[in-house]
Amino acid sequence: MTREVEDLLRSSAPRVLGALVRRYGHFPAAEDAVQEALLAASTAWAESVPDDPGAWLIRVASRRLIDQLRADQARRHREDSEALLIPRGAVSSVDDSLLLLVMCCHPALGRGAQVALTLRAVGGLTTAEIARAYLVPESTMAQRISRAKARVRQSGAGFHAPPPAEFAERLDAVREVLYLIFNEGYTSTSGERLARVELSAEAIRLARMLPADDGESAGLLALMLLTDARRAARTDTDGMLVPLSEQDRRLWSAPAIAEGTALITAAMTAHKPGPYQLQAAIAAVHNEAPGVEETDWLQILGLYRLLEAMTNNPMVTLNMAVAVGEVHGPAEGLAALDRAAGKLDRTGTHRVDAVRGHLLEMDGRLAEAAECYRAAAKATTSGPERRYLLARAVRVDH
Repeated sequence: MTREVEDLLRSSAPRVLGALVRRYGHFPAAEDAVQEALLAASTAWAESVPDDPGAWLIRVASRRLIDQLRADQARRHREDSEALLIPRGAVSSVDDSLLLLVMCCHPALGRGAQVALTLRAVGGLTTAEIARAYLVPESTMAQRISRAKARVRQSGAGFHAPPPAEFAERLDAVREVLYLIFNEGYTSTSGERLARVELSAEAIRLARMLPADDGESAGLLALMLLTDARRAARTDTDGMLVPLSEQDRRLWSAPAIAEGTALITAAMTAHKPGPYQLQAAIAAVHNEAPGVEETDWLQILGLYRLLEAMTNNPMVTLNMAVAVGEVHGPAEGLAALDRAAGKLDRTGTHRVDAVRGHLLEMDGRLAEAAECYRAAAKATTSGPERRYLLARAVRVDH
């Protein structure tokens, strides 16, 4: 299967699933049917892709779903011909993915299960990728997703578009899903691709559909735009990862920075700041600096302290240690890491060693820095990050 077909299937799956769930309900069965249709397409499209891939997938998935529902004695009187009545282009609606996302944030589920299930169905992320996003073992996440599906099945509530009031109640989970989809697209947690642009682009597209008068939704979109603005400068001509401090800022997208900065300025003026707004504000401070030397690290540190107090998130603590090192010196940054060691060690992420290596390098302790970079490289599942960390170890060790 070519990369083009693989990307087409990945991008089509959420919209096809949205169309089936909206038409038939029965989310777990619909998801199984879509997976079967994707498998069939991977073989059938080897020679040529149909003129309307979305309609093809909907027809095949609908047939599989109807057969399955009949076998389960759930929908005995639904006719196979109903699947053939779907018009060409039915999958093209930009609303289906967002509607599916909102439906997956089901009131029968707890917050963690809502997000995990939606990442699987809407984002198309693998169980392993979702587990890494939540810093838990893959087996734990697999059980969480299975329980979520079973809970929805047992509730008998079905998947339907919620009324406006209920949509507002689900908005926090919707934002979290889009945030995690964007992050996986911007920096893939596994494989040989640094980024999966189709994921980050889809997250931005869906974030634009969230309520414009909601401060955190505006903050999330601003964060995505300000982060994605740096994409062209993240790798060099050899494909090697380039850290933020060494990027050619002339390659950053000025329109995206302007839009993101305007969004976050307006949001923080009109609303009480929340976690996404604070992260967007940090990104804006980085993006507005003409060069790394002009970066206002004191302001960034203040924003991280607010963010940590609000979220108690270990990744925020890790990033804050970098800011402490920039403002008060690397020894203080390392001390901040040591104070949070218990909290950070439980995450199992390679980024703890990577940050420690960075601070040790700043402090002139190059042999120790190289050792940390090598430990981080061994722990990461991302090929581009591994190559960067190994190259960094070589650079500081000579």
